[in-house]
Amino acid sequence: MTKLLIATQNRGKLREIQAILSDLQITLLTPADLGLQLDVVEDGKTYAENAAKKALAYAQAGGLPALGDDSGLEVEALNGAPGIFSARYSPKPGATDADRRAYLLQNLSGKPRPWKARFYATVAIATPQGRVHLANGECPGEIIPEERGTNGFGYDPIFLLPELGRTMAELDEEHKNRISHRARALQNIRPILSEWLHTLHSDD
Repeated sequence: MTKLLIATQNRGKLREIQAILSDLQITLLTPADLGLQLDVVEDGKTYAENAAKKALAYAQAGGLPALGDDSGLEVEALNGAPGIFSARYSPKPGATDADRRAYLLQNLSGKPRPWKARFYATVAIATPQGRVHLANGECPGEIIPEERGTNGFGYDPIFLLPELGRTMAELDEEHKNRISHRARALQNIRPILSEWLHTLHSDD
């Protein structure tokens, strides 16, 4: 069976990716499974550059095809910020997800609502030989000033899905994994994953 290394140390992302791809005939490995602890500097100018950089670094370190992603929250009233800097948005040293949410709401204070926003994700599959394939996904919504829900991570508690009347953090895992930006990017790359990885496995 083909093995695929998930190129992230983020436990929330690991859970999501493992759940979304669980039905494929692929053995999903985490960095911990291989004893890998990489610190990949996300200095790309786009989600695609960062996703590809992470996937390539893990593929080469682990000697296996790897799947990396980069994602961000883009808020219209902030001209698309925090965008690719979403995970590093707060100026506070050692900032937590809660710190980043608080900083975002501070910057939105006084701006007219609704605060329209979208989550955007790019997924990359890379091989140790340097081949890369990309897919994108997005999820529209809006930011609300109060946190709701205890599921999810990152900006999920303040990201409202108007058509559902719930935040991303109020959805159960199964529902989130059907509609999230990362889920949509992974769905878009599934056909390539299924066909491409098996071809690569026979080539390597």
